[in-house]
Amino acid sequence: MKPIRIGIVDDNQIFCQLLQEYFNSTSDELEAVTLAHNGVDAIAAIPGSEIDVLLLDMIMPQMDGFGVLQWLKSQPIKVKTIIFTAFSQEHIAKKAVDLGADYYVIKPFDLQILAQRIIEIAQTPERAIITKILPFSELESEVDQILTRLQVPSHFKGYNYLKDAILMTIKEPSLVNEMTKKLYPLIAEHHGIQIQRVERSMRFAIETAWSRGDVNILHELFGYCVDDRKGKPTNASFIAKISDKIRLEKKVKGHLTG
Repeated sequence: MKPIRIGIVDDNQIFCQLLQEYFNSTSDELEAVTLAHNGVDAIAAIPGSEIDVLLLDMIMPQMDGFGVLQWLKSQPIKVKTIIFTAFSQEHIAKKAVDLGADYYVIKPFDLQILAQRIIEIAQTPERAIITKILPFSELESEVDQILTRLQVPSHFKGYNYLKDAILMTIKEPSLVNEMTKKLYPLIAEHHGIQIQRVERSMRFAIETAWSRGDVNILHELFGYCVDDRKGKPTNASFIAKISDKIRLEKKVKGHLTG
């Protein structure tokens, strides 16, 4: 049988290489090739690529994943599409599916499961509607549990911003050192708000948790560096501590991120 040809479009070149090497070395059913690292190059490469399934990142320079999906919708090209994103909000999934995406994957994810889904999607009849979502639910659940234990109010906007930030820094720890330059802008763009609101909402949520929190739980999660006489942790240190804890406990390094 002819292998399922996979096209990869993601601005992280190392991530693309790892995906390509994994698929090409672990399954005779899959053949992967990196097509592009931005949306503009992607729409130039896709027509001649002869791919069956497109793996598409949503956040890219020059043209994002939505732009590529919109372009694909106007083309006669028959290709199944799986989108990648670091966020888990339902309206993003709905918008992507409305634009023709067949599957929605939250980073970070289990690569073996993704390979299985690629095969399933490639073999699904053209008219079938696939709206399944493949979140890395264990990580999301862990973040929710920790924020709840810290008594960060779940109805605060800062709760969602902190959750997004922690999940993203589990995936890419270096973002902790680029809060203002990269992390805040990504979250602000996603939620359609100003960067300053992201920072302030996170700050308010952390301060509220610190005023309500159980000292024993704070010691357990943050170590015995918690001192009522000292200031509350910065946004960056709060996010870094939780993401590092989850990465170590859940051995996230065993899962591929991008």
